[in-house]
Amino acid sequence: MIKKQTTVTDIGEFGLIERIQKIVPNTVHPDVVLSIGDDTAVFKKNDSVYYIATCDIQIQNTHFRIENTTHYNLGRRAMAVNLSDIASMGGTPLFALVSLGIPPNIKTEHFEQLYKGLCDQIGETGGHIIGGNLSKSSDIIIIDIFLLGEVEASNIIYRKGAQPGDRIFVTGHLGSSAAGFSILENENTALRITFPELVEAHLLPQPQMQTGRQLALSGYVTAMLDISDGLAGDLMHLCKSSGVGAQIYQNKLPISNSLTKAASLLSKDTLNWSLYGGEDYQLLFTVKPDTPASVIEEISKKTKLTEIGTIISDKKMWLVDEYKNKQQLFPDSWDHFK
Repeated sequence: MIKKQTTVTDIGEFGLIERIQKIVPNTVHPDVVLSIGDDTAVFKKNDSVYYIATCDIQIQNTHFRIENTTHYNLGRRAMAVNLSDIASMGGTPLFALVSLGIPPNIKTEHFEQLYKGLCDQIGETGGHIIGGNLSKSSDIIIIDIFLLGEVEASNIIYRKGAQPGDRIFVTGHLGSSAAGFSILENENTALRITFPELVEAHLLPQPQMQTGRQLALSGYVTAMLDISDGLAGDLMHLCKSSGVGAQIYQNKLPISNSLTKAASLLSKDTLNWSLYGGEDYQLLFTVKPDTPASVIEEISKKTKLTEIGTIISDKKMWLVDEYKNKQQLFPDSWDHFK
């Protein structure tokens, strides 16, 4: 019998990552603190400061539709998703390398707007673009960014580290980006005017740089990552890395009034958007049980923080409704190859 050959679709994105981890040699350079398995790789600048490095690719018609945005906003978005990884480690950005694949018929003006968006987004954080590469693509725009940041060794926050009893928080609102995408895909273009904040949440995500830094410096955060795959998917990453489980309270999920109204008009489920929507680029983090209220209140002055649950020893995730009914929560996040 001929053995059936599997494809990348069969095993999916996270199956591919597991295979990469098996292929990459276990023996790495002594300065490497963490390679695969978190929002960034981590290696030593010196004994007290770590470099943190990430890369992210944005491909037209896979990650964005150019007809729904401007080239300037596209540049900002592409850089923002990389900056979000740096924020989730508690770090600050330093330098970026940008590789672009562009169609030969793209207007020079549009190319310049795209690059200005990239520069403006990283410039607001104190980082700099210092190089990159250009190539002709067939008919789509491809943006691939490598971003280097740094963080003190004593302040870096990983996905691992959460302990039973820790409190679970998120920044901002959940599901807004998914709602914005649904609005952009809807043939009723008037919805874009009705719900501009949802559209903007998808097209122009705001990396939580200052909040990530404040959380890292607080000394109370035990684990953190950004929400790119949806709350359920990223909570699963945090729990798996920490060897724990979680209990989430449905009525505490921060869902905006605009999202609720949009869901009603589009016959969508607000809970589905908030749990599985993805691309919110908010922060999901855990803090010690004895974290003073004053610490949360101080950070909340500039960023909305919502406590949504608790870390538990049972290595499962549970969703608890307003009547205290529990159901197991499974990840169903975006997978590029499914």
